Amino acid sequence: MSADPAAVTSSLPPLAFLLPLAAGAVVLLGRRFGRALAQAVTLVTAVAVLGIGVAMVVRVVAGQVLVAWGNELRVDGLSALLVVVIGGIGVLASLYSVRYVARPTAPERAGEAVAPTRLPVFYGLLLWFLATMLWGCVTNNVVMLYVAVEATTLTSGLLVAFYWDRRALEAGYKYLMLLTIGITFALFGCVLVYAAGAATGKLDGGQALLLSELRGVAGLIPSGTALIAVAFLIVGFGTKAGIAPFHPWLPDAHAEAPTPISVLLSGVMIKMAVYALARTVSIFYPTWPGLAVFAVGLGVFTMVLGIVLALAQDDLKRLLAYSSVSQMGYVLAGVGLGTYLGCYGGLFHLLNHAVFKSLLFMAVGALIYSTGARRISELGGLARKMPITSACFIIGAVAISGLPPLSGFMSKLTVFLALAQSGMWWAAAVAVLVGLLTTVVLMRAASAVFWAGPSRQAAAQNPVREVPPSMWVPMVILAAACVLLGVLPQVAYPLLDRAAVALATLGR
Repeated sequence: MSADPAAVTSSLPPLAFLLPLAAGAVVLLGRRFGRALAQAVTLVTAVAVLGIGVAMVVRVVAGQVLVAWGNELRVDGLSALLVVVIGGIGVLASLYSVRYVARPTAPERAGEAVAPTRLPVFYGLLLWFLATMLWGCVTNNVVMLYVAVEATTLTSGLLVAFYWDRRALEAGYKYLMLLTIGITFALFGCVLVYAAGAATGKLDGGQALLLSELRGVAGLIPSGTALIAVAFLIVGFGTKAGIAPFHPWLPDAHAEAPTPISVLLSGVMIKMAVYALARTVSIFYPTWPGLAVFAVGLGVFTMVLGIVLALAQDDLKRLLAYSSVSQMGYVLAGVGLGTYLGCYGGLFHLLNHAVFKSLLFMAVGALIYSTGARRISELGGLARKMPITSACFIIGAVAISGLPPLSGFMSKLTVFLALAQSGMWWAAAVAVLVGLLTTVVLMRAASAVFWAGPSRQAAAQNPVREVPPSMWVPMVILAAACVLLGVLPQVAYPLLDRAAVALATLGR
């Protein structure tokens, strides 16, 4: 095993996922104690996970690489970035869910009742969902990475189908079927990478499982084997990440899941899949730099298809779901370049997307909570009735559109510059055009929902009020983060720099 002078043995990597795993078991086994205990345990655990992530960031920024279990677990800048993002969004989604999910009737199901005994199951699965995502981000074992990603599918699939009606079950079935089939390709890719690494003769069986070791021998793997492995990995992890054309599961899952789960699916789960894709495929970049052109092309195709489909949506949750597909194209285009600037821009946009897309889903959830509607044609004139939700949605829409001075502008600009620096002007031009279309899509929706006159159905609704503080406080925090990351992007630089260095393979 190669020695890493920066490696430091730490208990933080296993603690990051074992804590929510154990807490989820406590909630499920103690479900007879009711909703209050489940919510308290979930919130406390999510805050603890965020604290662990912050502790990781402090040590990683100081130059350390945290390892545990004989290097089976490994946390560098890239892993720490994902852990702190999952922890942060997990805390806010858990707080948001306190009132949203606990209503006697489901906000998204036209008054259908939700059995109180099912709420602890929701929180137990939510904690296991967080645990599986965190496991994937700290593991250094290429096969265990696949297992962790597949585990997120199983836990989140049950959450997508939580309402247990025909729509939810159909969405959950489609979600589990498509993702399980897609992720199977990732298994083939991971096993092939392991076998090829072991066949080089430079690593023993245990070392050939470790991503940190495989990175050093990837150049010795035959080209045909490497390309087949990369193809399997792109199809497998790309399906989970919502990369086109492997995205059909995403709109139904995001639309039918309870809004706190939509926040986690779009805010962090697809980012964890992008992490898995980048972590595995990037080991081949020094030998096969041409992969960058393919990755950028796939990213551009994804961003165009996603925004075109978003243009046709009347359902706000489906609109945001297709928008997530489009924004993942920016992340893939940046990270796919393999250069330091590209990786920095792609990871910066990953961070920003986690913030403003979580904000937008929470804002739409607030609309559903207060009005019972989520179609643009059924809403209108809500700016005065729901001023906090209105302001937060507008901030999220401006941020995702890439308009200054909010966060999306800085990360998209970095991706544009990275594409231009690599000579891919065509990709930069398309990315700018997609940014303009994103502005049209989100601002048109904001105008119709908050400023236009109410529709007949909206006018006939009962008096609409702003949502409770436990729902709007997370939105305000995320809106403030959109402003902070746009005005002072340097606050994220130390961590993003470490993450980009850990991922970039084609030079600064």
